[in-house]
This record gives sequence, C-alpha cells and structure tokens, in this order.
Amino acid sequence: MSSPLPQFQARIGHTFRHPALLECALTHPSWLPDHPGSESNQRLEFLGDAVLQLLLTEALFALFPADREGELSRHRASLTKGAFLARLAREIGLDACLRLGASEEAAGGRKRTAALEDAFEALVGALFLDSDLPTARRVVLALYGPLPDRLARETADNPKGRLQELVQPRHGNDALRYEVTRTEGADHAKAYEVSVFLLTRHLGTGRGTSKKLAEEAAAHAALAILKAD
Repeated sequence: MSSPLPQFQARIGHTFRHPALLECALTHPSWLPDHPGSESNQRLEFLGDAVLQLLLTEALFALFPADREGELSRHRASLTKGAFLARLAREIGLDACLRLGASEEAAGGRKRTAALEDAFEALVGALFLDSDLPTARRVVLALYGPLPDRLARETADNPKGRLQELVQPRHGNDALRYEVTRTEGADHAKAYEVSVFLLTRHLGTGRGTSKKLAEEAAAHAALAILKAD
C-alpha cells in the first residue's frame, strides 16, 4: 500500500524537508510499544500548541483592532478548542494518516477528538521546525481559511459565546453566572435544569441531559429575552 503522506503534504501545501518530523507528528503514543525506537508526537504537540497560539494571536490582533483583550481571547479559544482542532484535522485528512497501535485502532482511536487535536498541534510544531515562522504562518492560516468566517460559524453554534459577547461590553467579563437549579433521574440518565443570571437578574432557564446542554439551552432562552428587550 502506498504511503498517504505525499498526498497529505500536497493537501496542506507544504513538502517536508525532513519527513521524519511529519511522521513523528502523526505518531500516537499507542504506536510505540510495537515499534521500539519510535517517538510519539507529544513533544511536538507541546511546541505546536505554543506556535499555534502565537500565530492566531497575531492574526486576530491585526484583524480586530477594536476588540478588547477579553474578546480577542474568546476568539482565540474558539479557534483552538479541542473539538475545533479535531474538525480541522478531519478536513485536511489528518485522521487517515495517524500512526496508531493495533489496540487503539481497534478501539476507534482514529476518530478520537483528543488524538486528532494532539496530532494537529504536533503538525504545527513540525511545520515550524521544518521551516520557519513565516512558512508556518502561511500554511496554518491557509488551513484555517478566513478567520472571520470560521468565527461566525463557531459563534452560531455557541449560544453561551454569543450571550457573553452581547453582555460583555456593558457589564464586563464576569457578569454572567450559570447555576444548576434542579437535577432529576438516575445517575446514568440524569436531566439538568440550569438558570443563567446577568448580575442579579434572572435571564433564562434551560434543560438538558448534561450540564453543558442545559447551559446552552439557558443561553438560548436568555438571548431571546435580551433580543425582545
């Protein structure tokens, strides 16, 4: 079977001068027991996380000159959270290139958000080491595409983020509070009720099968109330 790496490099727009760096970035720790002498992507992940934070901070700083620190931090968090990086990894076909141990492969490791997030960050670290910061900037930002579009899609799927952005300019970063007001059901089938408050004002209540879903439902209710005000 031919290696998928040439096609992968064409897809990301960078051919590695040191292919071992790319192989390392794609090597999950589960690969090591059956392949002595290999190195996992954990060290590259550590480096890539820092490089990615710098590249996005720089890009967001230039794109949104009127935004304050808190808003810029929320933008960056949206573009670096695990679920987002895993989705980006799938978009570029990184999941198909992962090197996994047999047990991890059988357990569905190729689909795991954590594995894809780690590998994407490791890829950024490998790009930086293989070239330089300007090249890493060019390649990474091309993978993201227009950042305002990415952020708009993330915000549309993130009612808590939209609510925070709505109240932050007037009330500050810590004005919202989510509180679990009721839980029902057995441990394996709990239902949660969450209320969201703006300072002391009750804005909305939501229900869900997890605290996260209940908080999002509460945020949706709060957005509807604030829109009607």
